Amino acid sequence: MAEPGLMVIEAPMGEGKTEAALAVAEIFAARSGAGGVFFALPTMATGSAMFPRLLSWLRRLPAREGTRHSVLLAHSKAALNDDFADLMRGTRPVVAVDADAPQGVVWRPGDSGRSAPADLVAHAWLRGRKKAMLSSFVAGTVDQLLFAGLKSKHLALRHLAVAGKVVVIDEAHAYDAYMSVYLDRVLSWLGAYGVPVMVLSATLPAGRRRELVKAYAGPSIQGPAAAAFEAVAAAGDYPLLTAVIRGGEPVMRRPVSSGRGAPVRLERLEDGLEVLGDRLEAELSGGGCVLVVRNTVSRVLETARALRARFGEDRVTVAHSCFLDIDRAANDAALLRRFGPPDKAPDRPVGPHIVVASQVAEQSLDVDFDLLVTDLCPVDLLLQRMGRLHRHQRGAEQAERPPRLREARCLVTGVDWDGGVPAPVRGSVAVYGAYALLRSAAALLPHLDGGPGRPVRLPEDISPLVQSAYADGPAGPEEWADALAEALARHEERRADQADRAATFRLDEVGKAGRPLFGWVAAGAGDADDTRAGRAQVRDSRESLEVVVVQRRADGVLTTVPWLAQDRHGKQIGGLVLPQDQVPAPLAARTAAASGLRLPIQFSYAEVMDRAIAELEKLYVPAWQVKDSHWLAGQLILALDEDCQTRLAGFSLRYSRTDGLEVTRA
Repeated sequence: MAEPGLMVIEAPMGEGKTEAALAVAEIFAARSGAGGVFFALPTMATGSAMFPRLLSWLRRLPAREGTRHSVLLAHSKAALNDDFADLMRGTRPVVAVDADAPQGVVWRPGDSGRSAPADLVAHAWLRGRKKAMLSSFVAGTVDQLLFAGLKSKHLALRHLAVAGKVVVIDEAHAYDAYMSVYLDRVLSWLGAYGVPVMVLSATLPAGRRRELVKAYAGPSIQGPAAAAFEAVAAAGDYPLLTAVIRGGEPVMRRPVSSGRGAPVRLERLEDGLEVLGDRLEAELSGGGCVLVVRNTVSRVLETARALRARFGEDRVTVAHSCFLDIDRAANDAALLRRFGPPDKAPDRPVGPHIVVASQVAEQSLDVDFDLLVTDLCPVDLLLQRMGRLHRHQRGAEQAERPPRLREARCLVTGVDWDGGVPAPVRGSVAVYGAYALLRSAAALLPHLDGGPGRPVRLPEDISPLVQSAYADGPAGPEEWADALAEALARHEERRADQADRAATFRLDEVGKAGRPLFGWVAAGAGDADDTRAGRAQVRDSRESLEVVVVQRRADGVLTTVPWLAQDRHGKQIGGLVLPQDQVPAPLAARTAAASGLRLPIQFSYAEVMDRAIAELEKLYVPAWQVKDSHWLAGQLILALDEDCQTRLAGFSLRYSRTDGLEVTRA
């Protein structure tokens, strides 16, 4: 590209897309005069994982002696990130909970505008949440970028924040139709501003690639140039680089693949805990490490209980999203120590071990297993899961793996394969929809039924599988036609509904040069922020309740949860007293704030949420609602008893360090 524009980078998992993007960012910045980088990721966890990599890259950049960069981790729990906290040490003391808020405000946990755990202190440290994105180098959630496409207050400030940066959008396949409406509009404005953008994905449908490129290039492309965009949608090369400038034609190049990866043999596995246990017992007879991925947390916990009864408590590990923030970070670190790259995993189990996980295992964890068992899911996500299988070389021809597990194999379950049409389990349909699951099964059929010689070849088969699953037209055997047609009708109705709802508060299209911007946020969404309410405006998801979890002893004293050991400075953090007549000590307050938990979907329905908030507000501590209590002010506090149980809004809640949160009807 002679001048910076949009570049879509499609390459296999673990091929170094991030490093390539940062290298290209240096070139784009030099050519465009950009003074920073914004790295947008799908979740807070992936944003936090990217932050130290961004810092490492910054430290290697050539710069004049004494040069200082303004750096930001842009999500609501940034203040709890140790790398970010280290950068903030030495700044002026926090003098207000929210530097942008009017003074004299009384915080109530149930207020609709209350912030998610710890976001207030992060904003204060950065001298105001509305100005934070002006930092030169930012890693954060994609929501921060999508807000630039939402009619809301302070929109001009958001556009100013991204206009002088190189923007990198990671895991582009992870954004649904609702989010894509905002993303495409943001790309059109970034194209008009001449902001360099990179979009990264390992599994991007070709139709979505065209939409991204066309949004940046502009809506007025016609004639022969328009045909070039159809070529983008038809391209089946992989890996693939696609580039375009505003008003220009897209250019595609296929880089040379590293040749990494291995063929993966797919097998059907009947759904059932006994069937799974018997199969794993046979597979692990000579040792080995297995990853079992379930599509719902309830299936994770159910599966873990059954496998522990058969293999023993110490041979089964659980990973899912319903852990305290501090526990989940520790879980991720433990997974990397045990199942990471050979040179970084000193604690890899010698004997058989099983990790039962939800979708948290799909991305941002460089872990390596000998065998994969997964519920049926959309094919792009299945390929992401397969990226955790034989991810690294362990000896010549994988000789360091158990003999039975030296061939990469993936067992696909969570579906009744015996009927005329595959019938995924109900939880999977609730999460992904029947149409995406049936299209995935259809794309996988040649590999499931092909017998010897038809493994999935990585990376060669990544693009064909993704394009097949997301193509228009018929798929699968003829007897699937009626089921697919019915599922497609529901799928299209949902997508249309998503697009219509997203368009309500979407920013208008880019106007002609010189046209005034008066009224561009008329009838807008009000204030948009990284809170549970703010995030719901740009994501097609219900608002979720986030709580700070503490323990209530028999004598009524509140403490931090007792199983926490020491922080990285060697200070004991478990069981610290949280006095209710004064602001807790900084260490205790920060530890409590780090014990945040997002309650599952049962608490996202309006009636249940209102009831839960009303019950949680009974534990309202006035002494914590002051400006000096920046960790705990305005937070909903969930107090567990000494058995780590409680009741909330008609549900029984039980938490354990090994299994996380389990919710059942009371």
